[in-house]
Amino acid sequence: MTILKRGMIIDVNLDPTQGSETGKIRPCIIVTNNVYNERIPVIQVVPVTEWSAKKVRIKTNIELNPSQENGLSKKSVADCLQTRPIDHRHRLVKIRGKLSHSKIQEINQALLIVFEL
Repeated sequence: MTILKRGMIIDVNLDPTQGSETGKIRPCIIVTNNVYNERIPVIQVVPVTEWSAKKVRIKTNIELNPSQENGLSKKSVADCLQTRPIDHRHRLVKIRGKLSHSKIQEINQALLIVFEL
């Protein structure tokens, strides 16, 4: 059994979707805490999408640069507004890597804004 941890980047099949939801197989960042990740199959993820100058101007989007550690192949954006629950037993495709501590902190700040915490 694979142990999933907060801050990991995993490829997830987000289809089917409706309306403006982010879909297809794409990298996502696990944002649920590790207590839940170890015990419950439903985890919360932030989808990663293609980088654009317009997207990075949005306060709740976090710019991600590719690295060996995170497993991304191109400059991307974590879209914290599109956070969603997934059942990893059915939607997990593969594990790519993990984010740096500083990027996790940026995502934390974006989630505080999105959920008005």
